[in-house]
Amino acid sequence: MADDVIRIDRALLQSLMDDVSRFGDTGDGGVDRPALSDNHKAARDWFSGQLRNRGYTVLIDNIGNIFGRLDLAGPDAPVVMVGSHLDSQPKGGRFDGAYGVMVALAAIETWRREAGERGIVPACNVVIVDWMNEEGARFQPSLLGSSVYAGALSRDFALSRADRDGRTVETELLRTGYMGTDGPPRPCCFLEVHIEGDSALEKAGKTIAPFVRHWGATKIRIEVTGQQNHTGPTPMEDRHDAVLGAAFIITKVRELADAATDTLYTSVARVDVSPNSPNIVPGRAVLFAELRAPEPEMLDWAESELTTAIPELAAKASVQAEIAAIERRPAGRFDHRLVALAEQAADRFGYPRMQLDTIAGHDAVAVNACLPAIVIAVPSVNGVIHRCDEYTSPEDLAAGGDVLLEMMRRIDEAGGSLDTSGGQE
Repeated sequence: MADDVIRIDRALLQSLMDDVSRFGDTGDGGVDRPALSDNHKAARDWFSGQLRNRGYTVLIDNIGNIFGRLDLAGPDAPVVMVGSHLDSQPKGGRFDGAYGVMVALAAIETWRREAGERGIVPACNVVIVDWMNEEGARFQPSLLGSSVYAGALSRDFALSRADRDGRTVETELLRTGYMGTDGPPRPCCFLEVHIEGDSALEKAGKTIAPFVRHWGATKIRIEVTGQQNHTGPTPMEDRHDAVLGAAFIITKVRELADAATDTLYTSVARVDVSPNSPNIVPGRAVLFAELRAPEPEMLDWAESELTTAIPELAAKASVQAEIAAIERRPAGRFDHRLVALAEQAADRFGYPRMQLDTIAGHDAVAVNACLPAIVIAVPSVNGVIHRCDEYTSPEDLAAGGDVLLEMMRRIDEAGGSLDTSGGQE
């Protein structure tokens, strides 16, 4: 490894991680920062203040994505975009998403300082982004802000999404002050660093993994309608229990995965029951089912099997069930040049690496549809994600920052081109 490599400012990265973790702190190591909640607004206000104080131009687009632009090379220079998201799952972890934003800011700040001290004249400008509603916990679907940015969803559709209490994205963007009108110039690429959220890196003893493929996802909302009644005197044979019908459907969703081991992941992770009283036979249940697979044929098969089975499963509980909405996110591959660049950067620091697929969605998955994008993963201890004990060591956090910074340096050295071996070795 050469002596003149540029390493990320580890102290700055740790300080930023400590600061952002205060917003929505649950007291057990996690955070609770669903999109456009008061905790999310507080984190975004702090982040926007950090950008302005450091000389960035803060831009907010019309779906609430925050962009911090730093002109290092003049107004017409190529733009490299880096970042992730600050929203979290309810009672989620403090690394998912927020690390990607903080490591991006630390990498840019390190690059700006080191370029000045070493007499390097940057050829590219940089933009750091905090995407709105990546998680999809409060407003569905997930990847909302990045999908509007990429043109996969319309702004009107996104603004109309409502939470359980009927509050829409539009009203909450206005309430929190993040309904904007401006965005940056289209970048040459988007780089996102993320915790793995699985244990493959840890088990293999590796530190860095560019994601090569992203699995597809089919998200299905199923509405089950029965008849509300008393749980005491109502005879069993006269009951039309929506939750019983939902249970049959949930079991079927799991059976699909069992029939396609390792090639199909399924879940029903949210059930909204009405009226949700222990003394009332439920009259309605809404299921949020997910099917995930690397190949479209598998997703098509699973969707067909579930759709065909729903009427019979509902009839077993003397209820009605119908599919109310389906959202499909296709499988795909990340830009091969960025995969190679991530590997070259890891090698420069001597970080052991491997290639992985991502089963989870990331903003780079959405952005990948309109410009070259990639996610680079660092290890998650015990594979934990979306939980208070989600953890990645400071050393691995810094390693992800080193790789991100080296990728930015190589792209800058190539004048914004991705077709490069990266110059110095």
